[in-house]
Amino acid sequence: MLTAGIDVGSISTKAVLLEDGRFVRGRVAFTGYNAEAAGRRIFEEILQESGLTEDAVGGIIATGYGRKSVSFAGRAVTEILCHAAGARYLDAEIRSVVDIGGQDSKAIVLDADGRVKTFAMNDKCAAGTGRFLEVMARALEVDLDLFGALSLQAENPARISSLCTVFAESEVISLIARGEKRENIIAGIHESIGSRVSAMARRLGMVPPVMMTGGVAKNAGVVQALGKALDLPLRVSPQAQLTGAIGAAFLAARPE
Repeated sequence: MLTAGIDVGSISTKAVLLEDGRFVRGRVAFTGYNAEAAGRRIFEEILQESGLTEDAVGGIIATGYGRKSVSFAGRAVTEILCHAAGARYLDAEIRSVVDIGGQDSKAIVLDADGRVKTFAMNDKCAAGTGRFLEVMARALEVDLDLFGALSLQAENPARISSLCTVFAESEVISLIARGEKRENIIAGIHESIGSRVSAMARRLGMVPPVMMTGGVAKNAGVVQALGKALDLPLRVSPQAQLTGAIGAAFLAARPE
């Protein structure tokens, strides 16, 4: 059975095809202004790339902040359930998940069977999210894709004390004016994210092994800072950004 998962996030939209539980193809694209159009567009593109028609897909689940706008999906499922399912699909040993998305961050603890036991979510403030990193990249005039590598070169991470995106940006601008090295500022930004997200995760009592999911997991500096703050090693899959969509496609093969 061929199933699809569509994860419409605030920054990027992801699509995954599974066939009888086997990963077939995944795709990531910019969401843009219209979440519904983004979901439809990426679904059509992944079908075209796979040489398939929509009729060939037996089940479709949408997730992410724009999940309710995906009218062609059979069901809409929360990111919590989909990231939990996707993490276990990628690594059957996983007991906890930390997901940093474009506009929120989540911590999830699973039971021994992979079911969600408890979770916490911060969707009220952009600090500690992908959007926060985008703002900082603009302030520093550095390509966001370079953040991870640059932060690992830091000699003395700068201190970013504010938990508010606006005030943290002001701190960064002040550090730039004082001549602080970019590497140290970026490392400080990553440590700030690690501190904020770990505080939320620790309240749940994270159970190892822990997997980090979401697009921010591609940033080695954030992964390192968060793992240090949690005092736990973090597992990161090469398909970290697709985890929610993978979980959605996996759940689409199951009855409601």
